[in-house]
Amino acid sequence: MFNTLPHAVDSFMDWEWSQIQPYIENLLTRELTPDSIQAWLADWTTLSNLLSERFTRLQVATTVNTKDTEAETRLKSYLDTIYPHAIASSQQLAEKLVTSGLSAKDFDIPLRNIRAQVEIFNKANIPLFTELHKLGQEYDKIVGDQTVDWNGEERTIRQLNPILQEQDRAIREQVWHLASQRQLQDREALNGLWAKLLTIRRQIAENAGFSNYRDYQWKAMQRFDYTPDDCFAFHEAIEKAVVPAAQRIYERRRQQLGVEALRPWDLSVDPKGLAPLRPFNEVSQLEKRCATIFENVDPELGAYYHIMQQERLLDLDNRKGKAPGGYCTSFPIKNQPFIFMNAVGIHDDVQTMLHESGHAFHVFESAQWPYFQQMDVPMEFAEVASMAMELLAAPYLNDTHGGFYNNADSARARVEHLTEIITFWPYMAVVDAFQHWVYDDPDRAMNPANCDAQWGSLWDRFMKGIDWSGLDNEKVTGWHRKLHIFQVPFYYIEYGLAQLGAVQVWKNALSDQAAALQSYRHALSMGGTRTLPELYQAAGAKFTVETETLAEAVALVEETIVELEA
Repeated sequence: MFNTLPHAVDSFMDWEWSQIQPYIENLLTRELTPDSIQAWLADWTTLSNLLSERFTRLQVATTVNTKDTEAETRLKSYLDTIYPHAIASSQQLAEKLVTSGLSAKDFDIPLRNIRAQVEIFNKANIPLFTELHKLGQEYDKIVGDQTVDWNGEERTIRQLNPILQEQDRAIREQVWHLASQRQLQDREALNGLWAKLLTIRRQIAENAGFSNYRDYQWKAMQRFDYTPDDCFAFHEAIEKAVVPAAQRIYERRRQQLGVEALRPWDLSVDPKGLAPLRPFNEVSQLEKRCATIFENVDPELGAYYHIMQQERLLDLDNRKGKAPGGYCTSFPIKNQPFIFMNAVGIHDDVQTMLHESGHAFHVFESAQWPYFQQMDVPMEFAEVASMAMELLAAPYLNDTHGGFYNNADSARARVEHLTEIITFWPYMAVVDAFQHWVYDDPDRAMNPANCDAQWGSLWDRFMKGIDWSGLDNEKVTGWHRKLHIFQVPFYYIEYGLAQLGAVQVWKNALSDQAAALQSYRHALSMGGTRTLPELYQAAGAKFTVETETLAEAVALVEETIVELEA
């Protein structure tokens, strides 16, 4: 029967549920035996991939153009007429598999995850998931519409970032305030959206039999290898090992700039008075030079990237009406990734491209697995793939390798990146600790004023060295500008854990780049078939929240910064 399914997703895009349901019924009624399990899992994978790619294509269409009403209508139609049935059917199939007691080769970890899915499922949550997706679109629209007038030209908030790198401090301050005031105009709208999201999430947890949303989400996100207490331990490790290092970085910047206090608009400018790094003028240059960099890192990775170029799997430029942020998703029918970002011509764009390409390479490397559940990579390791690629590609930023910069600017770019690794960990701790607080005390978190106060308190705890005096509203509403809090709750600790893993991979590369790259690719090829500690170990790293390991990573980063600056 499954031979009649379309081989390309284009013809599947308009199928109604009545056309899909017979394939579900076939899977549900077929007898599962040791001899039939592989064919059954393969057919489930075919159908799941078609549904997944259809959903992904619709989501991508609404992010590349938030003004595309047709795409928005088609996505909402999918969410209303297909998505609920797909979720319910997936649960039925998962229950059938678990009940059978059968498995397949390299399927222990996927089966563990499926059991967790079965345990937390409640049919009443299906329409709530649908509503959360729609509210996520609302967040994108609110933020995507944030533009300002700068010198008679309409610009997105993202397009103001290059101006924050200019040496004229008065101009930097002016543009920073302009952006902040525009963001504050949406304060009430985002507060209203927040109340809706929090209410739905609490109901989802209650329906699934959990006393709080954090416990529900922990199981939903399949976090079997660490606990909330480990997160708190990581926060403390960051406070001990990283916050002082970040303070040193901020103090050095303050002295180099010659200012009495380091202000938020002083964080992007070159502290030695040099012109901003401008790695490219056109997005085509970003795309072309990254191709050369990846060829130097590894010819096979370079070949993967060329496939993305040829298949038009890159949407890189910033424009009005485009959703914020950057991401890499995948189209599972062809096992191809898609990169979305908002490039405006600054070095951060290069880092984003390297980062998202690491995710893309992960898609290619893990495509070997026959069942879709085996390619469900835990995000704590998926981010190692991306963050390690930023570091593995760093030696090839120089234009002698076809990259972006001369020797001096290449060193500056690497210092900028390494500096951001240090300053990111405290920010990550703010975001993660904030989310724990929200779902520990959701009654208080329903009041946005309490959220503002908590964010401000955490900011003062971890983000030391920057003077926010007189900017209380701008500081305490920082949670509004972190889309993860609104769209993917609890998805942020992954970045902090993975950054520690990535630095360990990089440490190995400093002594043997080829061997480190081989281990990195081997780990990526494992997909989601191993535990987090096993995936980290395969990549040459240790999965840990220990202060000692974090302190060693910080020391290596700081030492390298000193060497590059010399």
